[in-house]
Amino acid sequence: MTISSVIDTADRVVATTYKRFPVVFTRGQGCRLYDETGKEYTDFIAGIAVCSLGHAHPGIASVIAEQAATLIHTSNLYYTVPQVELADWLTSHSFADRVFFGNSGAEANEAAIKLARKYFKDNGQPDRYRIVAMEKSFHGRTMATLSATGQEKIKKGFAPVLEGFDFAPFNDIDALRAAIGPDTAAVLLEPIQGEGGIRVPDEGYLPAVRRLCDESGILLIFDEIQTGMGRTGQLFAHTHFSTTPDIMTLAKALGNGLPIGTMLATEKVAAAFGPGAHASTFGGTPLVTAAALEVCRIFDEDDIINKCNRIGKYFKEKLDELKSRHDLIRDVRGRGLLLGMRLKVEAAPVVQACLENGFLINGVQEKILRFAPPLIVSRPEIDALIDCLDDIFSR
Repeated sequence: MTISSVIDTADRVVATTYKRFPVVFTRGQGCRLYDETGKEYTDFIAGIAVCSLGHAHPGIASVIAEQAATLIHTSNLYYTVPQVELADWLTSHSFADRVFFGNSGAEANEAAIKLARKYFKDNGQPDRYRIVAMEKSFHGRTMATLSATGQEKIKKGFAPVLEGFDFAPFNDIDALRAAIGPDTAAVLLEPIQGEGGIRVPDEGYLPAVRRLCDESGILLIFDEIQTGMGRTGQLFAHTHFSTTPDIMTLAKALGNGLPIGTMLATEKVAAAFGPGAHASTFGGTPLVTAAALEVCRIFDEDDIINKCNRIGKYFKEKLDELKSRHDLIRDVRGRGLLLGMRLKVEAAPVVQACLENGFLINGVQEKILRFAPPLIVSRPEIDALIDCLDDIFSR
């Protein structure tokens, strides 16, 4: 197919749920993507914080090929080695004792919501079922996770949303306290809001949320779908704030492009999920968990998180230097390699100009540029983007 025929056919047969750029990518390597003409693009969004080890990583590709030729699927009626080894790695590297495998971040959050409700029903408090989430949050596009998302634009056209969700402003402990009632089961939040604008809370906020949950006898759920797996310079973002949840969700970077979602929980809470309580046909297949296990091995052996810290600090310094030269930039925010730049103007034209110059970034909340490159991004690649942005802002 030619580029025009690919786009024309897609516009005719694919659901129009995405506003796509007129680019057809055919291959990737490291931090680079290539379209059908061979034009090179440096990827600073990584499939929305997914391909943290870059495109076509040879180690991951080799594991996928070997596993595909060995065993792809059995269902969760049986044990498989990659799934068990991945669950063991995740629990040994986190607060959690148990892991549930699904296929996406939304599915992981669905599991977390169900577990919180089931936990209180099993413990004789069936009236505790409500979840307090944050304004400007994003937890998914299914009906439950959409209902838990604190952005009205995400919910538009789908009313009535599911009952049982309340909202409080992010980073406001007094407002959260007021939102918690006798029927509250859990607080659900992203340690750093991604789609909400790369919003980093005050240092004392998450510890205060933990104390409030303990005082109220409710559960704390951290959505680490975008922030987890080293993205912010720690394996999980909540460790920046020395705060431990009862339940955590992961997805995105865990599979480096393969679909996986996980819900992790303490033994006490996870006990509410007995046989038949929840399930996923494709959750944790041998193929996907073998790839994710290789991702975890690379993180351990290649010191990826420390590298992310170093290069993230450099990237933020360069963005701050840009801010000092251009009045269009309001502020720079974020941790590690989840960074944002808030503008005085709409972000979309800047995103488009970067695309035309061979750089992939994206915008959130209308006026914020989001940068979430592969964690293997180099200083020269960052310098080239900074030069491009400098030229765009100058014009």
